[in-house]
Amino acid sequence: MTSAEAATTGARTGRASTARPVAGRRPGRGRSGRKAAELALFVGPAFVLYAAFALAPIVLAFYYSFYNWNGITPLTHFIGLGNYRRAFHDPVFLESVRHNFYIVFLTLLVQLPIALGVASLLNARLRGRALLRTIFFAPYVLSEVIAAVIWQLMLQPDSLADNILKSAGLGSLVQGWLSDPKIALWTLFVVVTWKYIGFGIILLLAGLQGIPGELTEAAEVDGASRWAVFRHIKLPLLGPTIRIWAFLSIIGSLQLFDLVYILTGGGPINSTSTMVTYMTDHGFHRFQFGYGSAIAVVLFLISFVFSLAYQRFVLRRDTEGALTNAAR
Repeated sequence: MTSAEAATTGARTGRASTARPVAGRRPGRGRSGRKAAELALFVGPAFVLYAAFALAPIVLAFYYSFYNWNGITPLTHFIGLGNYRRAFHDPVFLESVRHNFYIVFLTLLVQLPIALGVASLLNARLRGRALLRTIFFAPYVLSEVIAAVIWQLMLQPDSLADNILKSAGLGSLVQGWLSDPKIALWTLFVVVTWKYIGFGIILLLAGLQGIPGELTEAAEVDGASRWAVFRHIKLPLLGPTIRIWAFLSIIGSLQLFDLVYILTGGGPINSTSTMVTYMTDHGFHRFQFGYGSAIAVVLFLISFVFSLAYQRFVLRRDTEGALTNAAR
């Protein structure tokens, strides 16, 4: 009986004929193989670049950190953990670590309230909001090099900053903004705040605009003041945005380099040095590549451990909520 006759017979008897799969062939094998090939085609180049420019340098930094190496001669002088012991017994490196954490603390303490206040102001119905947003966000768009050069010119002795103070009758406040070890770090933080606070303002403004207007309108109808609306409605709903901003700001403060390197070079007398400027000074200027690699490893471990801890204890609620909503 041919297949056509079998189909006709099955139709007459009310039974549908079922085709048997060919022996030795699984129905989903071809589709899964095609999907794997597509993933390899699209993800493969990106993974190769990531491995070459991210993973490989990390592995090499760990490897070089166990040697006393000048970057030119062969790797022959193995010293184990000697570079790490030297780092944690060097008061200049420990001071650089403290400077990084000072900037982290000041960033969270100063930039967050200012960014919240300005974002709330720009979220209100205000004439010229678009222009104000551009003005606040413009410094963040500027290159770090350009921003540092601009501020370096303005903060030179008898330059723009000093002349403005003198014109306002505040000549007694003129300082050696970048040459006095007592205030150089504070000057650096002012420049860092000017440069990066625009990102926080725009991020928080986007979070405010994502809050449903019905919630605030209902609270105002019930007699809640503006401060009560902000404290009990807007601020809790801004929690995920604030936590993301804090994470990015802390990582950026730990890796701060460009502005410091051009403005002060870590001086005067190492009063503004950071971990990255210290690493650059010893690794590239003094040709102590093994020691510089050890500093890079220390910075990587601090950032990596902080990222894991922050993900585990701070961002956990946000990620769990996102996964729950996706599952629904």
